[in-house]
Amino acid sequence: MRIAVLTSGGDAPGMNAAVRGVVRCAGYYDMEVFGIERGYKGLLDNQMALLSKRAVSGIIQRGGTMLMTARCPEFEEYKYRRLAAENLANHGIEGLVVIGGDGSFRGMKELYEEFGIRCVGIPGTIDNDLAYTDFTLGFDTAVNTVVNSINNLRDTMSSHERVVVVQVMGRHSGDIALYSGIAGGAEVILVPEHPIKYEDIAKRLTHNKRVGKRSAIIVLAEGAAPVDEVIKEIKKRTDLSVRSTVLGYIQRGGAPSQADRVLASRFAERAVSLLRDGKGGRVVGVRDNKIIDDDIKTALAMPHKVDEDLYQLANILSV
Repeated sequence: MRIAVLTSGGDAPGMNAAVRGVVRCAGYYDMEVFGIERGYKGLLDNQMALLSKRAVSGIIQRGGTMLMTARCPEFEEYKYRRLAAENLANHGIEGLVVIGGDGSFRGMKELYEEFGIRCVGIPGTIDNDLAYTDFTLGFDTAVNTVVNSINNLRDTMSSHERVVVVQVMGRHSGDIALYSGIAGGAEVILVPEHPIKYEDIAKRLTHNKRVGKRSAIIVLAEGAAPVDEVIKEIKKRTDLSVRSTVLGYIQRGGAPSQADRVLASRFAERAVSLLRDGKGGRVVGVRDNKIIDDDIKTALAMPHKVDEDLYQLANILSV
């Protein structure tokens, strides 16, 4: 059996580990794997080649994606999806593993429903914004990157007795902000799932200063509010010195954590097994530390929700 693998959308630490896992697991089952470069764009341009086990040696510890990734707006049009299906057929490819996020999965869903191509998705996105799985690939590494940055910022803010607003990624999901904020001991965590109450923030920061706390960390998910607005509103209500740091793409890079490397390998094994069994239109994930797979339509229909217990814990710990 011949299958293919591609990485699509924003890169995430652990994508290389997942590609390696797909190739190694497929080889164990006497299956061939083609690597498609630059995601769906590469699929349209026929940028694919056979991957040997040796070709994926030494990549498990590397961030980014050896297959590279690119946006492909053309894939929204039927004629281009048909071309993609034809390219797969011309190479004798019977199944496709897609490593990416929500948008990548939607493209995969169309290939499966319109042309019957057996596709399996591996959730690779640092945002952790796919509701069907507890964690997505790259999330753990991104959170650790943010926590390290918070640790460094804490030193400087304490020295200068300042408040710093740390903007992290998360347009629709506040998970990076929530997990890194708790792990980094942030005084305030702002997520898009909850409205911002500036009066409450001002009271908390003012109280902290009054009882001798010289600095504060505010972790802001980018989708919650613009960083300039947050600074303006805090300064309007307090006499605190406030600065900001936008972490940006630094959160996507770096060697994947142990957790992401192991998760990538587990995801890859389930994806390959599903294709070997002739199944498609599935996405793999993890729930309660057990690897699961779901129907793609069901998975995409699940609305993302912030963990309310964790959010409440963050508020308790910040008092």
